[in-house]
Amino acid sequence: MTDILMPKATAVWLVDNTSLTFEQIADFCGLHPLEVRGIADGDVARDIRGADPLVNGQLTREELDKAQNDENYRMQAVVSRHAELLKSHKPAPKYTPVSRRQDRPDAIAWFVRNHPEVTDAQIAKLLGTTKSTIESVRNRTHWNSANIKPVDPVTLGLVGQLALDELVRKAADKKAKDDAKKGGATLQPVDAPEAAEAEPEFVPEARERRGAEPTAESVFGKKD
Repeated sequence: MTDILMPKATAVWLVDNTSLTFEQIADFCGLHPLEVRGIADGDVARDIRGADPLVNGQLTREELDKAQNDENYRMQAVVSRHAELLKSHKPAPKYTPVSRRQDRPDAIAWFVRNHPEVTDAQIAKLLGTTKSTIESVRNRTHWNSANIKPVDPVTLGLVGQLALDELVRKAADKKAKDDAKKGGATLQPVDAPEAAEAEPEFVPEARERRGAEPTAESVFGKKD
């Protein structure tokens, strides 16, 4: 694959302004030689305006001269920082064989039942499915809900054991951190119940001080 910008427009300019062969132009622009021949015949890229690779800094004059003097020479493009910026660094979506795609709802159901801490985005990325499919399995609105059974995705051959373990570990760590932030994973101080008041200190009742020996009057009372 070529790294140059506007490959067809560049091919149009090289066809019109150089003596390069179709193979040389095709190799430099990342096109098929027949496509370059179609450009020369006016059947391909008829409305495309040519782009000079010398002016836009994608080819040096020395490289062009070498190629025009030797039809077996293949030109090397100048690496453009703009081309690097335009490249997509997003990883390709996970491909699941057609024979395995019918097993994905079973794997989704396994995640929903056994690992609720794993987010829908993580499941979708691992299994190559969509959030709407995950939601339909969870809510049992999937068209095949009656036949969906939770099955380990490793057993189904959708993912490897190491990838599954890593995903579950990351999800569990994230959940633990979120719980800690919310205070759910920390022990709260136990307050004493309002009804349980401190027991008053026992104070013995003051005993009546006994006087001298009892008298008849104190025992039988006074006579009228």
